[in-house]
Amino acid sequence: MPRAAASTRRKTEPQPESPSSLPTWADDTELVGLVFDLEPNTSTSLYSQYTIGLHAWFLDQVRQFNPELSAYLHDGESEKPFNISALEGQLFASGRQLQLEAKKIYRWHVNALSPRVVQFLKQWLTQLPQILDLKDATLQIQQVSIAHPPTTYPQLLQLSPEKHSNVNFSFVSPTSFRRKGHHFPLPVPVNLFHSYLRRWNDFSGMSIEQESFLHWIDEGVIIHQHCLESLKVAAGKRGSVTGFTGAMSCGLSKAALANSEFTELFYALARLAPYCGTGHKTTFGLGQTRLDWVEAEISLPTQVLTNLLGERIDKLTALFTAQRKRTGGDRTDKIASTWATILARREMGESLQVIAQDLEMPYTTVKTYVKLARRALKQDNIN
Repeated sequence: MPRAAASTRRKTEPQPESPSSLPTWADDTELVGLVFDLEPNTSTSLYSQYTIGLHAWFLDQVRQFNPELSAYLHDGESEKPFNISALEGQLFASGRQLQLEAKKIYRWHVNALSPRVVQFLKQWLTQLPQILDLKDATLQIQQVSIAHPPTTYPQLLQLSPEKHSNVNFSFVSPTSFRRKGHHFPLPVPVNLFHSYLRRWNDFSGMSIEQESFLHWIDEGVIIHQHCLESLKVAAGKRGSVTGFTGAMSCGLSKAALANSEFTELFYALARLAPYCGTGHKTTFGLGQTRLDWVEAEISLPTQVLTNLLGERIDKLTALFTAQRKRTGGDRTDKIASTWATILARREMGESLQVIAQDLEMPYTTVKTYVKLARRALKQDNIN
């Protein structure tokens, strides 16, 4: 596996590595997955929604190297051609925050789904900074490896298995879909493959008509086994998500196998899953997917802390939404969600400065919103 070994000595400027030591791939590559080995110098606290910081750090790196691509990633209305994971490793709950241990390795995945982002990654790795600054946590980039091999969309189609075996999906981070305006925390085959097909149609250059394929999925995909758990987490910049983690195994019926074109696409989309992730908010760490049956290794105290914030945001959102509907407020859902997110994170001990940066809002606005939210909460308790 190609690797990039970074020096542990701190420097203010990125230093190019030897080209032979870097992960590399062909110029026509359209998809690739990287994993970064990160090491904190000292034990340090990390706020529970730190994936917002990872998202912001990565986009800032894009901005520095390719402003045009950065503008597209920020403003594009289509599917995002990248996703990131949360940190993998020994994260512990410490009060209302997470704890990173000094000299431990934490792994972070970055996946690219389009030639533009793949080309950016190739250029970026040659001038990769040695430090990833994540608010109060400073992480040294010790190594970069290829997690999902460089490939193209046509190659995904060509890798059809000799035998039409079952496919295992493992959802290693909370995963959710949007259905009729609500979160839908189940990997129903139609939702699952619709998620992958949207990315395929946006980035492969080989668009497939959705309705007939998804009808075929609905009729022909059989779930053989599953082990799933639902949970509520804070996700993205505002609000919470009801999602699921776990694994499932599915295959095709004999009738479905009669359609060779769709069968080929079924396996190609399954192979796309580790690159594109599953469901929504994948650029904030949700929906990380593996093509194998993986047993989740999650620290219970860490999971409880993560769930606590999501559940608190959900409860406050419902309360503020009900209040604003009684008073006839406009833009009820968005404002209620914003108030709830700010107040819940403040209750967890986060500073208003950090919350304002994450939400990309003026500090004075966030300060006003938390006052209004507290007043509304107090009024509800009085009533």
